[in-house]
Amino acid sequence: MALRINDTVPNLSVTTDHGEISLHDWIGDSWAIIFSHPKDFTPVCTTEFSAVAQLSAEWAARDTKVLGVSVDGVEDHIKWKADIESFGGAKPDFAIVADAGLEMAKAFDMLPAEAVLPDGRTPADSATVRSVFIVGPDKKLKLSMTYPMTVGRNFAEILRALDALQTSAKENIATPADWTVGQDVVVPVAVSDEDAIAKYGAIDTKLPYLRMAKLPS
Repeated sequence: MALRINDTVPNLSVTTDHGEISLHDWIGDSWAIIFSHPKDFTPVCTTEFSAVAQLSAEWAARDTKVLGVSVDGVEDHIKWKADIESFGGAKPDFAIVADAGLEMAKAFDMLPAEAVLPDGRTPADSATVRSVFIVGPDKKLKLSMTYPMTVGRNFAEILRALDALQTSAKENIATPADWTVGQDVVVPVAVSDEDAIAKYGAIDTKLPYLRMAKLPS
């Protein structure tokens, strides 16, 4: 069965280049981003890991841990990180899961259950392992995205989505299209005008079912 929004993510014990970890223990009370790749030493994935490394301070500011996943071994991960740092100019200090047996790829529904890795495989053999999962401190899936092999992920958008998820969870609001921190938010339909005005000071009714407001500073 597919892993859906608000499902509890599997509590796997996995091998990484930082040692053995249990996913739920690793997440702890933080938010987490898990981003997966079909093979080490591939061009698009190298640019993506570099982008994640460059955003290290942004993840920390949001109390968010990041975890890479690739279906190669620990030794390859360690060697690949030198290329990642060389290309991006930032040290990739996050762990990378060595998912050579595809346990995590299958548990997170990135590959069919019967999938195997043939000898001499190419990235195409595990091409669907190009997903992003944002997980809350409650260990539940909050957002997932899967990309094709040819399209590099936009980590600025992932950061924006993380801000929206964290703001929504904290403030009990929704966010409109293209929202960024500081912009007006959507007042939930279940909140009355009176309660919304009491909370936000004022509301801007665009449509009977669409009300906007500024979050208190």
